[in-house]
Amino acid sequence: MRLLLAPMEGLLDHALRDVLTRVGGYDLAVTEFARVSGTVLPKRFFRRISPELAGGGRTLAGTPVRVQLLGADPQLMAESAAVLAALGPSGVDLNFGCPAPTVNRHRGGAVLLDEPETLHRIACAVRRSLPAGMPFSAKMRLGVNDTGRALDCARALADGGVDELVVHARTRQEGYRPPAHWEWVGRIAGAVAVPVVANGEVWTADDWQRCRAVSGAQDVMLGRGAVSDPFLARRIRAGLPGAAAHDPALRSAEWAELAPLLARFWQLVQARVEGRHAPGRLKQWVGLLRRSYPDAQQLFDALRTLRQPQEVDAVLVRHGILAASEPLAA
Repeated sequence: MRLLLAPMEGLLDHALRDVLTRVGGYDLAVTEFARVSGTVLPKRFFRRISPELAGGGRTLAGTPVRVQLLGADPQLMAESAAVLAALGPSGVDLNFGCPAPTVNRHRGGAVLLDEPETLHRIACAVRRSLPAGMPFSAKMRLGVNDTGRALDCARALADGGVDELVVHARTRQEGYRPPAHWEWVGRIAGAVAVPVVANGEVWTADDWQRCRAVSGAQDVMLGRGAVSDPFLARRIRAGLPGAAAHDPALRSAEWAELAPLLARFWQLVQARVEGRHAPGRLKQWVGLLRRSYPDAQQLFDALRTLRQPQEVDAVLVRHGILAASEPLAA
């Protein structure tokens, strides 16, 4: 079985991929989408969205990273994919899962699930532009407003040449509201001849077990569950039941292990975004960690109103995240 780290626009970027794959447990990660609209994307864009391209398409921990493309024009998608392929990614992925209204209004992401023929044309064009043997996958939801075309969309992508499908088991209209309809992953797997990965609403090891049992899928992609619980994949690998995750001693030990990873994340964020935006990125992740770690609430409360990196440094020192002798902000 494999565990995949999901792409999450505006959240799971290079900095968080670096940190989460250092914890371990992932076989593969996928970048945030590279939006193809109106022009062919240049090499510098792909290097920015996936700095891992400079390291053989892998994170520093060695996890392969596929770069995701989003768009509706088969020719532009294919030409952009060719530019990307020349940089040596660990694979190329297509996004037909994003439910964001701003993306969908411009015929990107999940809205294209009303057009199976368009999905097929995009997949065919991109497949032709990639070197033989380069992994090529796609992520889809179950439909726009209903599941009526889910099987048609899956077949269109498989027949178009993708090697693997990731199925987020909700429609665009359902967004991220529970439940995820894992049984549909199994129905799609029965309709195509390529491997199918289950995704959606996996927050715990118990969720992972239920997802596999209901969907029949061997492989699972983790998204929000991985961000709010960085040790989830590792616990799944170790065979720990979901109840073990609530053990106070385990959570305390994990929080201590997170300290240098939070420092690493803060360092990477400051290197990639303007200083005024950096505190917001840290607060975003710490806010999500509150779901799993009581200590994260105290840290979040201390960070919540801060706007300057130097102020954040001081709080991180007080909470034992940074050493007093080595603040990371300039």
